[in-house]
Amino acid sequence: MVVPSLDPDAAARVASFGVIPSMRQRGLAAVRQAIESAPLPDTMPQMSSVEDCSALGPAGPIPLRIYRPRAVRDAETDVPVIVFFHGGGWVQGNVVMYDPLCTHLARRVRAVVVSVDYRKAPEHKAPTAAYDGLDATRWVAGHGEVLRADPRRLAVCGDSAGGNLAAVVAQEARDDEGPRVRHQALIYPAVDMTLASPSIDEHAHAPILTRANIHAFRAHYLPDGADPTSPLVSPLFGDLAGLPPALVQTADLDPLRDDGARYAEALREAGVPVRLTNYVRVPHGFASFPGAVPMGAQHRAELVGELRSHLYAAGGDGTSQPR
Repeated sequence: MVVPSLDPDAAARVASFGVIPSMRQRGLAAVRQAIESAPLPDTMPQMSSVEDCSALGPAGPIPLRIYRPRAVRDAETDVPVIVFFHGGGWVQGNVVMYDPLCTHLARRVRAVVVSVDYRKAPEHKAPTAAYDGLDATRWVAGHGEVLRADPRRLAVCGDSAGGNLAAVVAQEARDDEGPRVRHQALIYPAVDMTLASPSIDEHAHAPILTRANIHAFRAHYLPDGADPTSPLVSPLFGDLAGLPPALVQTADLDPLRDDGARYAEALREAGVPVRLTNYVRVPHGFASFPGAVPMGAQHRAELVGELRSHLYAAGGDGTSQPR
C-alpha cells in the first residue's frame, strides 16, 4: 500500500518543529513544559470577556475559562454555549493553549465557549478526566444566568483526547442526569483504548503523533488492570443510540484516523445523524496550526457551520439562525 505524503505546507510546518523525541525519551515533565510554553498567535478574535473561574464538582473545583464574544451584547442571554475539552493525550495541555480555537468558535458560532481544565494523568488516572468533564458540563447547564447564555442549546467539542472526553460526556449526559446535548463536534478523537484501528500501525511513525506516544499516553491514563473497553475510556464500545448529532473530523496521516471513521460508522448504525470529513495529507494536530495548511480554513468553516446549524436551528425552542 502506498501511503500518501504530507501536504507540502504541512510538511514545512512539521519541519519547523525540528526532531521531536518520543515521550519515553524526553519524559513527561519535559513534554509538558515544551507543549504548554509554545507561543500563541499574535492576533486572535477580540472577546467581550475572557474569564477564569471554577465549577464546583463533587471532588472540588474544576478550573474553567469562559469566552464571551464581543459581537454579543452584554445583556443578551439567548446565545448558545459550547463546552470545550482540550487535547494532549490526557496528560498534557491546558486551556491557555486553546485560546486561538476557543476565541474563533466563540466569535464565529456566536456562542459562549467554556473550556474545561480537567485533571490530567498520571496524577489522576481515568476516568477522572471524564468525570471532571461531565461535572463541568452539568455546572454549565445549571448556570445559564452566570454565563449569560442559554444552556438549553449546549454542544460539546474537543480534539484528540478532548474529542474522547466530549464523546464520553455526550453518552454519560444522555444516560444519567443530563443535561441535553444538542451536538457533539469531535476533532480526530481517540475512541478505542484497545488500539485496534489499522491506521495506528499504518501511520506508526507519523509526525506529531506516533504509535509509541499513543501507547505512552494510554499507559499514563489507564489504571493498572483497567478494562480498555469501558465506555468511560472507549466511547466506541458504549451504547450509541439516542446520542446527539455529531461532526467527526479526521486527519488522513493520523494514527487515530480510523478511530474517528469507526466511531462515525457506529453512530450511523445506531441511527445518529453524523457528518464525517477526512482531511487529506495532513497529520494529527493540524487543527492547532490551521493557517499552515490549505485545508485549515475549510476545517474551521465546517466546524463552525455544523455547530451553528445545530445550536441555532429553528425548532422546539423557537430559536433562529444567528444575525
